[in-house]
Amino acid sequence: MSQNRRSSKGPGPSQAQHMDVDEEFTLTQTPSQMQRNLERRPTVQVDHKASELVQFLLIKDQKKIPIKRADILKHVIKDYKDIFSEILRLANQTLQQVFGLEVVEIDPKSHTYILISKLPPLEGELMKEDENSPKMGLLIAILSLIFMKGNVVKESAVWEMLRRLRVECSGEKHKVFGDVKKLVTEEFVRQKYLEYTRLPHTDPPEYEFRWGPRAAKETSKKQILQFVAKIQNKTPKTWMSQFNEAEVEATAAVKK
Repeated sequence: MSQNRRSSKGPGPSQAQHMDVDEEFTLTQTPSQMQRNLERRPTVQVDHKASELVQFLLIKDQKKIPIKRADILKHVIKDYKDIFSEILRLANQTLQQVFGLEVVEIDPKSHTYILISKLPPLEGELMKEDENSPKMGLLIAILSLIFMKGNVVKESAVWEMLRRLRVECSGEKHKVFGDVKKLVTEEFVRQKYLEYTRLPHTDPPEYEFRWGPRAAKETSKKQILQFVAKIQNKTPKTWMSQFNEAEVEATAAVKK
């Protein structure tokens, strides 16, 4: 009886210490150990965990309170501690590419993180919600794609990009965005951030996206190109056609 009562209270000091040591070991492995652990996990499972972590971080960040690694491990990572750093890397990659956010560890001792914005300036209805609004990040990703692809893209290219960046557009409710297709084709269009037009003589109907007049007023091609370059660790001149177009626009704006 007494033994059962003791065990029900959880691990004692020595057990808790052992768990901490074990946790630290699984989180500070060599690259070769990490690679072996990663090879044992199906890619689909790893991607799913990364998507879960992205949503967890976005929801936690809404309160602007530092996020503890212990909470990440408990609520998201669970049995995947041996590949924690890889899951965090994939999640951070998605946060940067889709939302313009970056995970930063602010206290290495207590292992706490925050999300910081890397987005170019964009003021308007979206900014009223929160300067790091995930919606704004999604919009910037779409505006970037449109500009980099010649200022117009087919609808299918937008959905493919979002799927590749782990934002599903299948009609199911997204934990952060809700109905993604409705957000993009209705809300962003209504707010004049995007233009969404049907291509003539297409059956079934096909649509394409362009920048809307509000986007052209609240950001610039130069700022968007700088954002893309920063995300990809390149210089804006890597894309000379877009660079020249952005410079022409910037010069014209100064003369007005």
